[in-house]
Amino acid sequence: MNRTPLVAGNWKMNGLPDSAAELHKMIGALKGGGHCDVLVCPPFPLIATFVHDSVDSGIGIGAQDCHFAEAGAHTGDVSAALLAAVGASAVILGHSERRADHGEGDALVKAKAEAALAAGLMPVICVGETEAQRDSGDAEATVLAQLDGSLPDSAGVVVAYEPVWAIGTGRVPENSDIAAMHHAIRQAVVGRYGDAGRAIRLLYGGSVKPGNAKEIFAIEDVDGGLIGGASLKADDFLAIVAAA
Repeated sequence: MNRTPLVAGNWKMNGLPDSAAELHKMIGALKGGGHCDVLVCPPFPLIATFVHDSVDSGIGIGAQDCHFAEAGAHTGDVSAALLAAVGASAVILGHSERRADHGEGDALVKAKAEAALAAGLMPVICVGETEAQRDSGDAEATVLAQLDGSLPDSAGVVVAYEPVWAIGTGRVPENSDIAAMHHAIRQAVVGRYGDAGRAIRLLYGGSVKPGNAKEIFAIEDVDGGLIGGASLKADDFLAIVAAA
């Protein structure tokens, strides 16, 4: 099945209003479209500005998290409905930094994904193993268990596989390891959703850079990337988009 590649930039807790200059460089270079979907996920306070600046650019703007409730007494949280109202089109959920720093479990990620879908957002659901889990031979079992617990009932999602030990470290799994994990994830989503699972895009994340992006994106069942540090600089991010 042909799946349009997706390159998503996760800015994490980086970026100030003057960082819009990098977005504008991306917009200028990508004007006119291409063969790849592009998503930029800045911190919450920049979303509305980035949405405004990227109108008709072909670049989608997303968020890095959302709450599972539509509204209520949840100080410091942001609902999926509010993200949609300010123009976001997607939301990253279950990132390993959220799972580790905030104790988010699979059931919570699933609830957030359901809320995102109800608000019209595309959930990008992250799964990945630690170095200890890989060294013990539990990588695939860990990832598939996270996937099983985190996926919503509907198939309108993106899945991002990010080995925790590769995020921001410069280390990347062997291509054969990436291929094996993406194949296992594909089997799992097809098992869960039937033929609709064949249309779900599977992204790889973890130290993707301009120098290795083309090789990684050529692996079967890798449909693009979730990019961290390299998405903060337009030149690096655009080179990765070109590779996709």
